Amino acid sequence: MQIPQLLTALKSVALCVYDYTHLDWYDAKGDVAARLRQRKHALLNRLQIPPDALPGSLALTHRRCGQPTCHCAHDKGHPLWSLTFMVDGKKRVEWIPDEWVEQIRPLVQQGREFKDAVSEVFAANAQLLALRRRQSTPKRRKKR
Repeated sequence: MQIPQLLTALKSVALCVYDYTHLDWYDAKGDVAARLRQRKHALLNRLQIPPDALPGSLALTHRRCGQPTCHCAHDKGHPLWSLTFMVDGKKRVEWIPDEWVEQIRPLVQQGREFKDAVSEVFAANAQLLALRRRQSTPKRRKKR
């Protein structure tokens, strides 16, 4: 990307951020709104994308190798670790070597914590929107 194009893109991002913070729905009033905004800003302040975080879940399963003389034919099978995650709406499963598990586990946890924090920010935004909508709509009297 050329420097002028990059500057134009940065200006449009800055404009979007500016407009976002001055949206009417964000101005909900009251203790609930204040707590939601405080929680949201606390999450945003600590929210950084962990560079090596992994999505999905790490699980231990057992598989049989198919050899009739192997212990797994009569036992619960060979232990195998897998990382299950979604890419472009499709489920993927990657088999993880035993020696990698202790390195992978904290990266999956980081990914889960990041995803949970983003979900919490989205929920706070939706609650602020709903609260502002209720506060801005005049109450109607029921017709008799």
